[in-house]
Amino acid sequence: MPKKPETDDKLNQYRPGVGIVLLNGAGRVFVAERLDNKGAWQMPQGGIDEGEEPEIAVFREMKEEIGTKNARIIGVMEEWISYDIPERTAKKLWGGKYKGQKQKWIALEFLGKDSDIDLEADAHPEFSKWKWVPIEDLLAYVVPFKRDVYRRVMQEFKPLAAALAKKKP
Repeated sequence: MPKKPETDDKLNQYRPGVGIVLLNGAGRVFVAERLDNKGAWQMPQGGIDEGEEPEIAVFREMKEEIGTKNARIIGVMEEWISYDIPERTAKKLWGGKYKGQKQKWIALEFLGKDSDIDLEADAHPEFSKWKWVPIEDLLAYVVPFKRDVYRRVMQEFKPLAAALAKKKP
């Protein structure tokens, strides 16, 4: 039997990553608009380096993407959530090695001030603008192929957002 091309084998894989649910003191979640896809908003996310724990990767990615890691972990999803990215995008990203991502989603309470957020802190910024939104509104921002992931994340972390909102004087 002929061997499948290497790229076909690699496209059946998912890139391990973390998803960041950053909540402010009012229980609102951080979302940012992608530089490379105007109108596409998302929560910060990124890859996990080989040998790196998700709880370490989340702070590294947060620092790279929004310029601060002034937060504390308040929740971690038990399961990994995977999603496929559109095929034409998958072939361009990561050298065509993955067909999507599998992510460990982590909720963090933001401990800093809005002025601590700097989307241009990294040499390769990913976002053009950002805002805090109610967790219930996330699906209005996310691209269609991530909606199921965001729906599950909202279900998991909505109680944490509500608890932070109640805590606020």
